[in-house]
Parts: sequence; structure tokens; C-alpha cells
Amino acid sequence: MSLKTSKKIETNVYELEVSIDAGTFEQAVQKAYNKLKGKINVPGFRAGKAPRAMVEKLYGVEIFYEDAIEIVYPDAVEAAIKEGELNIVDMPYDVEVPEIGKDGALIKLKVTVSPEVELGDYKSLEATKAPVTVEDSEIDEQINQMLERSARFISVEDRDVAEGDMVTINFEGFVDGKAFEGGKAENYDLTIGSGAFIPGFEEQLVGHKLGEEFDINVTFPSEYAENLANKDAVFKIKINEIKQKELPELNDEFAKDVSEFDTIADFKADLRKQLENRKQDEAEAGVDDQLLEQLAGLVKAEIPQVMIERKMDDSVNEFAYRMQSQGMDLDTYLQFTGMTKEDFRESLREKSETQVKINLALDKVVELEKIEVSEEAMEEEFKRLAEMYGVDVEVVKKAIPVEDASSGLRTTQALEIIKKTATITEEKADADKAEKKPAAKKTTAKKAADDKEEKKPAAKKPAAKKATAKKSDEE
Repeated sequence: MSLKTSKKIETNVYELEVSIDAGTFEQAVQKAYNKLKGKINVPGFRAGKAPRAMVEKLYGVEIFYEDAIEIVYPDAVEAAIKEGELNIVDMPYDVEVPEIGKDGALIKLKVTVSPEVELGDYKSLEATKAPVTVEDSEIDEQINQMLERSARFISVEDRDVAEGDMVTINFEGFVDGKAFEGGKAENYDLTIGSGAFIPGFEEQLVGHKLGEEFDINVTFPSEYAENLANKDAVFKIKINEIKQKELPELNDEFAKDVSEFDTIADFKADLRKQLENRKQDEAEAGVDDQLLEQLAGLVKAEIPQVMIERKMDDSVNEFAYRMQSQGMDLDTYLQFTGMTKEDFRESLREKSETQVKINLALDKVVELEKIEVSEEAMEEEFKRLAEMYGVDVEVVKKAIPVEDASSGLRTTQALEIIKKTATITEEKADADKAEKKPAAKKTTAKKAADDKEEKKPAAKKPAAKKATAKKSDEE
């Protein structure tokens, strides 16, 4: 198997001819025969027992050619792409088999490659770094959240429902006098003020007594499910239980219960340190985002549309995964927001194009700076990943190809060079907080490195009918 010709036919598109030698193709034909012989009927032979020569004589020598091409295609195309030193960005297409027979085969196909990139002055970028300060109120807010999480609810019978209570209720909803699907539950626990139900629902529970049965009236929001959006509804309610929230006392015992510290003072000091570290990371990420955004603007290239489309698809899948981890599927989210999947995907186009430019720019910096990764650095990276995932180093090495891991390290080093040569201005602590932008989670160096660990597209198998080409042995 070898690359016979490689010809650039348009921007970022190459046409390849891949030659399959007679010996390799014969082996593939034999494998195809072994795979299919049990399904072929030959008079006088039990299923699967007819010799290959007999099958070919009866049905023609080309009977196994299509499957043989399916067998040999992936390795042949992968080797040809490697031989041609092509960095493909999508599956091969327009696959043809113009020659096939006992002397071998010829496969023609087209591939889209990563574009040639020109990069502007990436060593004169500018960014501002947010100040790292932690206010006492932020510590108090965190502690209050912990107190809330540690709260217990005590059943009460001598008063009406109040804000902050947890009530156990039966409810059933009706629209136009008819019960609707999903609008009924029994012994449902609801905290008043949580905002878990549609606007107006929780507020109308306040002031009612234990055991009381009553109706409440609400209007579904316009962004709700289509069959209920903007419609008036009546919910029949029964209050089964009223529970009052009781917060734990803020003292040293509380610190011992929720942390490894013996005193509130030590616990607060640790919280402050954690917040400072988090804000430091966010400030650094904010600098990265600014520099990468500028870096994308320095890219001059004719980017294949497929690269942007693939990034959009990846972004949709990532968002769907995040929604799933939060207990909501993408379809439900889109239903609430009133968007179609196509609209949502299209809304990611601009950001996806920027991310593609960032990746191309970082690749170019790696090339220009001749960045290489040492074996020692690779070992340290594998150890870091092993510690992160709590597995043995050898497990990580088997799971992550060396090239993928080293690519991520090269990307990180490229960003470090950009940061070292950039002008970074520290903002003052009293700067207008409204002007500060939150760190974007998906365009940082870590995200760029993650993108580099994605596998390149595998060689697409040709459709079976592609192998019905001219047979060189019949000439």
C-alpha cells in the first residue's frame, strides 16, 4: 500500500490516489471470503464449506472485491495521509475505486486539510488583570450557605405557612377545567421562597393552615412548554405538613462538624485562603481569555467551513452533557427557552469560529517557536493526570496517546510565551466591579489544550457500491 499521487485541487483540498498492491489486496480478498463463506450457497457443498475457487467460478472473481476494499481501506488511507504529511480535518470524501482486480486496486479520494496560517505580532498583546481581594461579606455569605445546607426542618402545627417554611402538599393543576399531564403530585415537599415552582405559586401558600384545602390561581410563563405557555391554571392544594427551618448555631462545634478545623476563626481563615486562590485562578483565566481573543484576531487563513461546523457540534454536545449533569436534557432546556436545536447550534457559530482561530493560532506559535516536549515533561504530565483521576500512571498512558498529551503541553507552552511577552496591567482593587468580565470557561488555555487532545478524523469507509469499478484482470 502506498500513496501514488497527492494533488492540491483547491484551497485546503487535496486529491489522493492510493495504490493497493496485489499481495495486500489478495490477503483482503481472503479475509472477505472467510467472513462471507458461511452465507454463500454452492450446490453440492454444505454452507461455508465451498472452496473459494469454486465460489469465484460460480459467482465471479469480483464477488469478494467490495468487502476486500472495506477491509483494506482504513489502513491504506491512514498510511497514505501520513506519507503525504497531510493534517486532515474531516473524513475523506468522493471516494472512488477506478481500478480493482487480481493485480491490486487503486482508491481515489479527496481530503480537507488544516489551512495555511499567517499570524500577526503575537508578542505585543495587552491585557488587564483583575485584583484579587476577598471581602468579609464574601466569607459571611459562604458560611451562611453552609448554615442553610446544615439546617433542619421541625414540624409545626400552631401557626400558618410562612416564608422559608417547607410544606408537604398535595396538588393538582387544571387548565380550562381539565387536569393536565405532570400537574399532579402527593406529599410533595416544597420550600417557600425557593422559586422551584412557577411565579405566584409559592407565595399563595403563605398564610394557610395545616390540613387546609384551597385553590390558587397562576399563569404559566410565555417560555413554558408550548401546551401550557401563557395559560391560566387553577391548582387544588392540600397542606399535609408545615416544617420550620432551624439553623445550627455558628460556633466552634459547627466548624468541627463541617470542616477539619476546631475553631470558627481557623475555619474562616481557610475559607479566605480558598477564595483568594479561586479568585487568583479566575484572574489568570481572565488574562488568558483576553490574550486568546486578541490572538484569534491576528489569524489570516481561509478556514475550511467544516472545522467551524465540527466545533459547533462539539459545543452542542458539551452543553448537552452539562445539562444532563444538572438533571436536565437539552430538549427540555430548548423547550423552556423557546429555541430549536438548529437555532441554538447556529447561536454558537461566532464563538466556535473564534475557538477554531485560537487553536490554529496556538498551533502556529508552536511551529514558529519550535516548541518541543521533553520525555521528562511527558512523564510529569502523565503523573499529574494520574493523580487527578486517581489511577495508576500506566492506566493513563494506555488511555491517552502520547501525541495527544504532548500536543496539549505544547499548546500550554505556546500560551506561556504569549503571556510572558504581553503587557499585563494590574487593576486597582477599587476599580468599578461592573466593568470586570467573568472568566470564560471554554476559551482558556486549558480548553485549547483539551481541544488538541481530540483525535483526528478516522478514514471513512467507502460505500459498498464504490467497488464496482473497472476490473484490471478483465482487460
